[in-house]
Amino acid sequence: MADLTQEEWADQLANDDNAVILDVRTDDEVDQGYIPNAKHIDIYLGEEFVKQVDALDKSKTYYVYCRSGMRSAKACAIMNQLGFENTYNLLGGFMDWAGDIVEP
Repeated sequence: MADLTQEEWADQLANDDNAVILDVRTDDEVDQGYIPNAKHIDIYLGEEFVKQVDALDKSKTYYVYCRSGMRSAKACAIMNQLGFENTYNLLGGFMDWAGDIVEP
């Protein structure tokens, strides 16, 4: 896992053909907006989160975010334990995100 600033995250994501954006926030948080093309799996699902994440393609590169960057760091650590080699945490999370968002 690596922590990336907003700029590093956006630049690296833009040049990564193997990227998956993973939103680990709650449903209520996602309802307030999200980063385009993000896959949503709530980290608060506990074992169900682990089960859903473990089913993802481990050969992909995952760009993970939450509201502030704390839960996404935990999600990256869980993913690394499950065998994911390329996980990146968005420092500052969605609160600091200056890029495009989708508003439901």
